[in-house]
Amino acid sequence: MTSVSKIADCIKKRDKPNDVFITPIELAKKHINHIENKHDYIWYDPFRNNGSYYNNFPENNTKKWSEILDNKDFFQFNEPINVICSNPPYSMIDKVLDHSVKLNPEIISYLIGVNNLTARRVEFMEKNNYFITKLVMLKVYKWFGMSYIVIWEKNKKSILDYDRVIYK
Repeated sequence: MTSVSKIADCIKKRDKPNDVFITPIELAKKHINHIENKHDYIWYDPFRNNGSYYNNFPENNTKKWSEILDNKDFFQFNEPINVICSNPPYSMIDKVLDHSVKLNPEIISYLIGVNNLTARRVEFMEKNNYFITKLVMLKVYKWFGMSYIVIWEKNKKSILDYDRVIYK
């Protein structure tokens, strides 16, 4: 039996990341339903792929998308939006969070691996006035480890506390 640490080590050391994981439609719908919607919100899916998120955004809202495979690069996107909701490429999570913050939406919500939600990233988001208001832990068949639906809201009270001190 292969240990989890050996699997994690292989993932960490691979030369080319595998960032294309299709989000099951039922999970995308669940994720979207955890976000409080307002009728005037502009929803944005920066990693549309097969449309699991984009196709299920609230019907009466404006929807926008990017998809690098369709020559619409998230990192070139710079339009007004209220909500970002998607499953980002984990190998670029720092860059994704940085650009998401620059877009200045009210809500940033991503489906990410548990190991990707680090204190350093939480601190980065908080320094940019985005605070975790909801965490939903779940498991997706054949994905490595557990995942989180993470909802960051601008200027709201965080449900999470962290400590970056290294204790000896």
